[in-house]
Amino acid sequence: MDFDYSPRQQELMRRVSDFMDEHIFPAVPIYEQQSDEGERWKVIPILEELKAKAKKSGLWNMFMPPHSGVPHVDDSFQFEGIQLSNLEYAPICEMLGRVSFAPEVFNCSAPDTGNMEVLNRFATRAQKDRWLRPLMNGEIRSAFLMTEPAVASSDATNIETRIERDGDHYVINGRKWWSSGVGDPRCKVAIVMGQTNPDAAPHQRQSQVLVPMDAPGVKILRMLPVFGYDDAPHGHGEVLLENVRVPVEESLILGEGRGFEISQARLGPGRIHHCMRIIGATEVALEKMCKRLMSRKAFGKYVSEQSVWEQRVAEARTEIEMNRLLCLKAADMMDKAGNKVARLEISMIKVSAPNMACRIIDQAIQAHGGGGVTTDFGLAKLYASQRTLRLADGPDEVHNRTIARMEFAKYGDLHARIRAERDAERVPVGSR
Repeated sequence: MDFDYSPRQQELMRRVSDFMDEHIFPAVPIYEQQSDEGERWKVIPILEELKAKAKKSGLWNMFMPPHSGVPHVDDSFQFEGIQLSNLEYAPICEMLGRVSFAPEVFNCSAPDTGNMEVLNRFATRAQKDRWLRPLMNGEIRSAFLMTEPAVASSDATNIETRIERDGDHYVINGRKWWSSGVGDPRCKVAIVMGQTNPDAAPHQRQSQVLVPMDAPGVKILRMLPVFGYDDAPHGHGEVLLENVRVPVEESLILGEGRGFEISQARLGPGRIHHCMRIIGATEVALEKMCKRLMSRKAFGKYVSEQSVWEQRVAEARTEIEMNRLLCLKAADMMDKAGNKVARLEISMIKVSAPNMACRIIDQAIQAHGGGGVTTDFGLAKLYASQRTLRLADGPDEVHNRTIARMEFAKYGDLHARIRAERDAERVPVGSR
């Protein structure tokens, strides 16, 4: 296995690192100040300045994968970013994870990335012109409305939102929540998943449609806090869709009943992107923990010299390295064999990375004493965001179920063989 980064990767990593050092890290206090001033749900000026610089530097839309050449889309015009493979993008995405707003600076933040990939792969030319072009230019933002408060959305066949045909229009009724991004005033469009045919087979009931956020009947009921943090100006909303009418031709993505197909194409890369950023965020937590331990004394010696902390730091470094390698393996398999074949690795890293982050950030909080649970060091907010990722894009339990079933499948129908052996043992001796 070759662990060396390609010359292209090394050059991009250098450019991104230099940009982070020169522009993004110095902008963190400015961003925090502007975020805290005035209205919560707003465009933050320093962020727009940084986006212009990143775009001018050619560090823009780096998440967009190489063109797939899917035959059912209009290939006469391709919307392309730098077009990195998942493996090429992995170390760059990790670097962006070190600062919460860095992905947006490079137009590489969720849910826009997933929505842009969906539009790039499955949208019509008219849909691309209307929505994908301004998204890739960073002129607007978007949302993805899938999860619902009234059902266990970890099983997406439970989704109840109705998308009913009425002539040339769809009429949409439902309630969504954890609709990330709807608080941003630049959020202009949402991809909504709901039932178009409730009588079809479970995985053919759902479709995905484009809904302008200013369409009549779209109501943001509230913005949901995460452990008390509102995540402004991005935020996560509860959205009511009440008799929302959208034109069928302009709105339907790919075709009726193909919502699950679209979701699988969308969520595979999205899960990997989350895990890449988690590695970067956890590196920040470990860095803060080490600096704190090496600067404070207790009981006559530096806290870093206490054996319990030596063990915790050593285990943290080991866990980060293990998760990075698993993340790279999953990315490499996705590139070489596709999302479906890489399903096991994707599920493993999706479970492992957020749990690792929560453990290490929790230890970093402990190392900071009372200061760790305040807003002073950013660790409490970092914990809140990483804890959320044990739920986002599929909870731990669903991914563990996938892992376990794939493991059991190695042994075939073992239950049947065991039953056959037991039945053979029960046959009376005289009848043999």
